[in-house]
Amino acid sequence: MSVRDRSVAELRTYLEGKRVEPDLIDEVVGELERTRVLDDARYAERFTEDRRSLRGWGPDRIEQELARRGVPGELIEPALAHRSREDEFTAAKSLLAERFAALEDDRERNRAWQLLVRRGYDAELAYDAVRAHRGAA
Repeated sequence: MSVRDRSVAELRTYLEGKRVEPDLIDEVVGELERTRVLDDARYAERFTEDRRSLRGWGPDRIEQELARRGVPGELIEPALAHRSREDEFTAAKSLLAERFAALEDDRERNRAWQLLVRRGYDAELAYDAVRAHRGAA
């Protein structure tokens, strides 16, 4: 059996899909939150670190995905705050180094920029990372 972390909203949706009574859902979720088995702040932290390190996601994409999973905004921001802009810049350059040997022409530079933006890096940081990668090659 595969077990994965879930946000409070994801667990509620899952239990609703299994047709569990709403009162029972409230009781179960409440107990899991009281015992800290279910903790959206911890979930946001783990999710953020996993997506950054395993998938190379930037803060914008992580924020969107956490919101989609029902994590409250006041818990998303602290989870993302652990990395500085310089850390994000370094991660973006590392991603480019893994994916592109050199950025020879405008077409390749544009592909590199689009990759970073899709992964959730803001456009300006992506542009700076592409320029830095181009200069390092």
